[in-house]
Amino acid sequence: MKLGVQVLAVSTDSRFVHKIWQAEELSKMVEGGVPFPMLSDAGGRIGRVYGVYDEAGGVDVRGRFLIDPDGVIQAMEVLTPPVGRNFSEMVRQVQAYQHVRRTKGAEATPAGWRPGEPALQVGEDLVGRVWQVWKPKVEA
Repeated sequence: MKLGVQVLAVSTDSRFVHKIWQAEELSKMVEGGVPFPMLSDAGGRIGRVYGVYDEAGGVDVRGRFLIDPDGVIQAMEVLTPPVGRNFSEMVRQVQAYQHVRRTKGAEATPAGWRPGEPALQVGEDLVGRVWQVWKPKVEA
């Protein structure tokens, strides 16, 4: 699936640690290893800017940021190490933001929206009527 996005991984580890991690760990989980650049944030400068640098631990906490083509952060998620990320949800969010951008904000995507499903037509007529227009699928 091509989404037309640029993916970067950033951590406080050195590029040498990234190389070993890619060869010894990631390449065994993902065929060919992770297909995007891993950047070193030694000293946590990037992590501080995004609010994910842990001063006491000297590491960047796991964070995911969706940044639009204008450089505006549209979404962010920060998780502590014991909880993994949901790749499918990240892809869904990218697709939803791309849809909203394509429609120049004329449509909004409700929670759980997926490509091909109806979006909400933004306007005064929608105010107080979302419950009539949007019929969410309830997941157990």
